[in-house]
Amino acid sequence: MHAFLRSSAAFLLSTSLTAPAFVTPAFAAAPAAMKQAAVADVDAHAKLVQEMVDTVFSYGEPGFQEFRTSAYLTDILKKNGFKITMGVAGIPTAWTATWGEGGPLIAMGSDEDDLRGLSQIPGDPRIEPLVPGAPGHGEGHNAGMPLQIAAALAVKDVMEKNHIKGRLMLWPGIAEELLGAKAFYVRAGLFKDVDACVYVHVGSFFTTLWGQMGNGMVSAEYTFHGKTAHAAADPWDGHSALDGVEIMDSAWNFRREHLELSQRSHYVITNGGDQPNIVPSTASVWYYFRDHDFASVKHLYDLGNKTAQAAAEATDTTVTHKLLGTAAPIYSNRPMAEALYENIKTVGMPAWSADDQTFAREVQTTNKLKLAPLADKVMPLITPELAAAFGAGGASDDVGDISWNVPTVMMMFPSNIPNTTPHHVLAAMAMATPIAHKGAVAGAKAVAMTVLDLMTTPELVTQAKDFFTNVQTKDQKYVSMLSEGDEPAIHRNDEVMEKYRPLMEPYYYDARKYPSYLEQLGIDYPNPPATIRRPAGAKK
Repeated sequence: MHAFLRSSAAFLLSTSLTAPAFVTPAFAAAPAAMKQAAVADVDAHAKLVQEMVDTVFSYGEPGFQEFRTSAYLTDILKKNGFKITMGVAGIPTAWTATWGEGGPLIAMGSDEDDLRGLSQIPGDPRIEPLVPGAPGHGEGHNAGMPLQIAAALAVKDVMEKNHIKGRLMLWPGIAEELLGAKAFYVRAGLFKDVDACVYVHVGSFFTTLWGQMGNGMVSAEYTFHGKTAHAAADPWDGHSALDGVEIMDSAWNFRREHLELSQRSHYVITNGGDQPNIVPSTASVWYYFRDHDFASVKHLYDLGNKTAQAAAEATDTTVTHKLLGTAAPIYSNRPMAEALYENIKTVGMPAWSADDQTFAREVQTTNKLKLAPLADKVMPLITPELAAAFGAGGASDDVGDISWNVPTVMMMFPSNIPNTTPHHVLAAMAMATPIAHKGAVAGAKAVAMTVLDLMTTPELVTQAKDFFTNVQTKDQKYVSMLSEGDEPAIHRNDEVMEKYRPLMEPYYYDARKYPSYLEQLGIDYPNPPATIRRPAGAKK
């Protein structure tokens, strides 16, 4: 989803388009004194935010391997009075943290996972891995849950002091890059009693949106089964599973010409056989099928299954497929977005220092990116009209499944540098620097204020539910792509962390010894480091 929102931001900030005049919601927002107290509480936790952002960055755990990250974050919440439930929806690294009683139940979530192969030294504008080949936060997911935790702690303090009834439920986006968990959360009933959900994602800008955005998606792996033979002596006795994969891919690429322009489909061959002189008996290919609505995604998925079966018949092989993840198109709730946007405007952009702007410019110039300073104004509220003027985006986020089951609002917070490439090490360079810390603190303030609005003004919750029922789901209903036998792909990335975790552990951030992760690494921000401080025995 980051790619679409990043491009939308660049478009909106570079044109004369402005959001429609904001209409004050027909409800009384939370008392100003309560909001001011929440903002002060977030500021009081700014050091904790920095430590959480840096620690999660240093753990660098990809989808379904967020063991250190989940244990660390839930320990903080447990110490602050939240009840922790681990292993929800059959996912070992997934959890919920709940607090409160009575009143509305407000869910607060963001993602934890990172991406394979994107290790990067933070605070360094040059492409330089901390551990070559290891995973890294090239999407910035290390900042979202720290933001939500700071917001939740602030809301909890205000509610306790003012005797406000209500409940909080924090939840993590496990394996978001695989679209691997949130549909299973929904199926397991995690959001059954939730009144509203606030979800946040990192960006280089500060705004929210309402309406439908991005694509729905199915992630599926097709495994062909054939028969081995000597590839030179008697290849006629073999049935190549790899031939099945390649014919499927070729057939799909020919079919693209006759698919809707809105679709996005892409694949990687995950298993191509063992060695050239053995006809492969097993080969696999992993596909993502994306489009704008439920019916179109299902059509692509059905077509993929049909194409795989045809390729198997053409090669005298058999084929099985496994659904690895799914995501509904995202739908962000209008009344909640308008209330949240008022709070974003009140908070405003972080006060960037000269060092912050210098580092952002260094990243852009060193990597030949389009120059743009860290923004000093919040973005317009993204409406369907503004999104349509920009054009449709192809990215996905499995928060979409939650958004079709409970009123949900999505907020983007400014913890990264403009024009960096998502799913690339460029997007990791700032994610353990003051830019990431300040953006998360600003975002936590806006979320805390909005959750207080939801807790203290029943009219807002009613309006959100009315919009959900009578606008969002009036003509389009949620369709889960999961079948009864589909289960979370919890063993994904096992082999990656078995290889890299021992190499990454010496670089875990120790907040007891160092004020920041940059200081632990010996980086004089914003100056590019000649080298970094590597722990004794650590391999470069």
